[in-house]
Order: sequence, then C-alpha cells, then structure tokens
Amino acid sequence: MRAVLQRATRAAVRVDGEVVGELTRPGLVALVGVTHEDGPDQVARLARKIAELRILREERSVLDAAAPVLVISQFTLYADVRKGRRPTWNKAAPGSVAEPLVDAVVDALRGQGVEVATGRFGADMAVELVNDGPVTVLLEV
Repeated sequence: MRAVLQRATRAAVRVDGEVVGELTRPGLVALVGVTHEDGPDQVARLARKIAELRILREERSVLDAAAPVLVISQFTLYADVRKGRRPTWNKAAPGSVAEPLVDAVVDALRGQGVEVATGRFGADMAVELVNDGPVTVLLEV
C-alpha cells in the first residue's frame, strides 16, 4: 500500500461539480493506492502512520492536533513508467480488491477517533487543495 500525504490548509474533492469530501480546516490529504499483495496488515500500518506521523505544524500528528484527513483512492500511485511513454497499471489492484481496503483505511482512522472525509471510489474526481508548507510525504507499507 502506498499513500501520498499532503499537509493542507483546506481541500475539496468534487464529482460532477458536487463536493463529496472536504477539509474546512488544516489537516492531511491522503491519496491511497493499493497493490495485489495488500491486506489487513498494510491497512493497519498505513492508518497508524497517517494518524501518528508528525508532519503537521509544530511537529504534531493528526491525533495530536485533532486534525481531519481527506482520503482519496488513487490507483495511479502504482503506475509503472520505466519503459516507453505510456504507464502500465499492472501493479495496481483491481477495484474489487482495492475499494474494500481503502474503505478499511478510512474505518481504521475513524476507529482512532480521526475525522475522515473521502472521495468517491472509481469516480472521475477533481481534487483541489492548498498544500501547507508545502509538505508532501510518500508512505509505503
């Protein structure tokens, strides 16, 4: 499992012009990708890292700051661009595998008391955010 975390002062994700998830105060945007070998262990480790990583202002974590997280599925995190000019997506898990695991990350974060907003799995989403810092971190578990 991979995630790109971006510290944001605000963020929104829209589907067909409708806001389906947003951060209205500072927190993290987590773009989450799933590969074929991922399962419950990766879900637990990723959720714990997202909640506990001290990348918010004043070296605080999401849990320390009671900050929200906007989770957005992103299969393109597993793009393979080593050959040619066209990415391959072979390492990305299919939706039937990935969707329940992304949902499990959301559930695990909520289980830790984190306020979580989400995108819409498989939808064509428009993501807008103000990256604070800028701070962007790649996680792989």
